[in-house]
Amino acid sequence: MELRHLRYFVAVAEERNFTRAAGRLGIGQPPLSQQIRDLEREVGMALFHRVPHGAELTKAGEAFLPEARAALTAAERAKAAAIRAERGEVGRLALGFTGSASFNPLVSEAIRAFRTGWPDVELHLEEMHSDSLLEKLGRLELDAAFIRPGPESAWPDITLHALPDEAMLMALPVHHPLAAEQTSLPLAALAQERFVLFPRGVGLSLYDEIVRVCGQAGFEPLVGQEAPQMSSVVNLVAAGLGVSIVTASIAQIRLPGVVYRPFAGGAPIARLALATPRALRSPVLDNLRTCVKALLL
Repeated sequence: MELRHLRYFVAVAEERNFTRAAGRLGIGQPPLSQQIRDLEREVGMALFHRVPHGAELTKAGEAFLPEARAALTAAERAKAAAIRAERGEVGRLALGFTGSASFNPLVSEAIRAFRTGWPDVELHLEEMHSDSLLEKLGRLELDAAFIRPGPESAWPDITLHALPDEAMLMALPVHHPLAAEQTSLPLAALAQERFVLFPRGVGLSLYDEIVRVCGQAGFEPLVGQEAPQMSSVVNLVAAGLGVSIVTASIAQIRLPGVVYRPFAGGAPIARLALATPRALRSPVLDNLRTCVKALLL
């Protein structure tokens, strides 16, 4: 039994006439009559009484009609579900991000745009440091992740879609002597200061970038206090436990005890990328990429 048999049957049942049903379906009457006879043979009983000016349902036909309609409706639902899945309108997106990346406006705007554009996709968010995110991507436990890649990041199974770099700023306790300066400051001004930094394992690429630029300025940062995570750095600077270097997006955390100053000359750079598994083919992931690309225009 084919779907076309059911469509033909429903048309004749609703029109009560083979000629009108044939016109509605866009086929000739003889082929329609033959298809109905084929259906009746498969069912094993007559579904219509042929009368001089049309066709009437038999008791079997009356029982068959609601089931035929339900089958056609289910087939349309199945087709619609397949189309939505192919377009990435349904499904699941497992998206990771680092603690510092979550403050970047591009990341939050991409998540918001994706949720608005594809509200029926189940969105699973996970925060951890970049290396752990890359490991999960390699195991296909995540579909994508916003990470802070190092300059030498090389993961053969991962594609990195570079996003705009982000400048970094000097974070100072509000009563620090340098905080009185209203202009940009040289990095070398921090040479004798105690730093508040997160452990290297929490933000490897940012940590290495800070150490690198301090080395270029002629000193190695003296870590006086480690912060348990990236967002805690600003709180500890505000508490007067040291100075730090933070991404410009984290500087949106406006605490009373901390001020931010730009660097004179070249500022340290925080890289940002959308990482995706090379082996993954997903319409849902394609839609996320579309969101990110639109935000970059």
